[in-house]
Order: sequence, then C-alpha cells, then structure tokens
Amino acid sequence: MEGLKVSKSNLVVYIHPSQSNQVSKAVLRELSTLLFTYDEIFDGVVLAYYVDSLDKCAKVLPGVYPYFGVNLKVNMLLFSPKPDMLLEGKVEKVTPEVIIVIVLGFATAIITEKDIRGEFKFTMKHGVFASKYHKRHVIKKGTMLRFSVKSFDEEQIYVYGSLVPDNTGNIQWLDKNLEVVSHTDRSTKKRENEGKPLRSDKDALELSTVDTPQKLKMSKKQKVREES
Repeated sequence: MEGLKVSKSNLVVYIHPSQSNQVSKAVLRELSTLLFTYDEIFDGVVLAYYVDSLDKCAKVLPGVYPYFGVNLKVNMLLFSPKPDMLLEGKVEKVTPEVIIVIVLGFATAIITEKDIRGEFKFTMKHGVFASKYHKRHVIKKGTMLRFSVKSFDEEQIYVYGSLVPDNTGNIQWLDKNLEVVSHTDRSTKKRENEGKPLRSDKDALELSTVDTPQKLKMSKKQKVREES
C-alpha cells in the first residue's frame, strides 16, 4: 500500500529535572504523545517510532523551570497519503450515497457516490455495490478495498477517496482478475470508439450517386475536346 514512509530525524526532547533519574522512560513518554496525530514538521501521521541513539550529554535550559534537552536520532513510520496514491482498508459501512473505509485501523476514508465509477450499482436488496460486468466483484461491509486518494484532511485524519480508476475495488477480486480488468478497459474504449459517428455504406452510396452525373458530364466534355 502507498502512503507509508519512514523518516529519519534528529530531535531534541525536553525533560523535567524530576525525570533525570529515568531519562529513557521520560523520552519515550514524550515521543508517545506524537502517535496517531498529524505533524507538520514530518508531513504525516506518526504511526510508530524507533530510537536509534540517545545522547547522554544533556543540555540544561535556563528559565523558571530548568528543563534539559536530550538529543535523539529517531526513525519514524509516517502515514502521509497524497492525491492519486492507492490506499487499502476495510469497508465499515455501505449506503447508496457513501462507502466508509477504515485504513490501518485508525484513519477514516470517505468515498461518495459521485466518486464511484458507473460500473458499480447499489442493490437495496443486499445493501452492496455490485459490478454490472462482473457479478463476483462486490463491495460490502467487511470487504478489503483498494481506492485512490483525492485529498487528505490532516486535522480530522479523514481521507477522501475515489473508485473511479479501473484498478480500484475489491482487493480479493482485483488480485485474481487483473487480466479481466484490462480486457474490460479495452472493451470499454472499443465501444466508445464505435459510438463515434462514422459514414455509413448508405451515405457512401448516396454520395457516389450524387457525384456520378457530374462525373459523366465532365467525361463527355473531355471526350468532345479530344475529338475536336
């Protein structure tokens, strides 16, 4: 799945003097406050971290509260979805107007009706979106779904997604039928090309009929000139 990246960062964590006898625990406690929140500096939601090194030489900060800073080297796993990336998640809710998906167990993805390609139709009887071309390509609650990113709300941790691209939909079905999807895409383009206005045989016959008298007349004039 796209949207995940690892960031190697140099950080300074400020610790209260009362925690000086357990610096490691204090550092981890401060880092844990970053989890599952969007950070502009890292340009992503922090999912996990690993402290690569911890500098034992701390610098005391002057002020009312004499905090001391600890230098760290940290590897962070970030969730940073961008437009057109492909994400995967579990369908939580399906209605005629919207599909709700949970990504990585914490982020909510919203796919509205206008962003669901015409291939899928909602059936009230079963409460699912089903493909008109492939009966087994169904989207329902519990389906593992692959979708494209339209935008990302960092504050609410909401992803606005799309099922317009042909390589999106039920992951289990897509993984088994990639060739079918490609064939369907080619067939769709073929039908679109066939729908373009072309000159029919009848039109060609009528055009030929209209041109014939004029052609005969021209040929007669040419013949008279040759004889004279």
